[in-house]
Amino acid sequence: MAEEQVQTVERTLVLLKPDALVRGFDGKIIQRFEDATLKIVGTKMKWMDADFTRRHYFDLEERLGSEVYNLTATFMQQGPVIALVLEGYDAIATVRKIVGSTYPNQAPAGTIRGDYSHMSSGASAAAGKAVANLIHASGNKEEAAQEVELWFAKDELFEYKTLAETFTY
Repeated sequence: MAEEQVQTVERTLVLLKPDALVRGFDGKIIQRFEDATLKIVGTKMKWMDADFTRRHYFDLEERLGSEVYNLTATFMQQGPVIALVLEGYDAIATVRKIVGSTYPNQAPAGTIRGDYSHMSSGASAAAGKAVANLIHASGNKEEAAQEVELWFAKDELFEYKTLAETFTY
């Protein structure tokens, strides 16, 4: 018999990017996470300035170059974003599965990006724009911890029980 993996409760950061807000998808996207029994323990709306964008995407320029960083920074500063801290069992992997591939044209149907976006990396490069992919989700535990700390003070994160947590199966 295969050994079961132990699930751990984690916290992760999700950003609903400006394109999600202007298209009116914020409620639909949040509902996807709640449907998966992920709990919102922090939320805020913020307009990212140049300094905060640099702090959030501190390694993007080094990893992908200044052109990608500049396109991303411009895109993220064109409207407000909604930041969420989600908590749940294996929250980081669960959120990334719900979100889908970075490039929406590669994201399967049933994922947020697969259902609500369509841009490819080639199309964004040809247009000289960032990939409009609706959402940011922390990639791993270290990134999640760093991003949650950047976006939220400790007193902006809340402990409470959801109905799902009080229900015995």
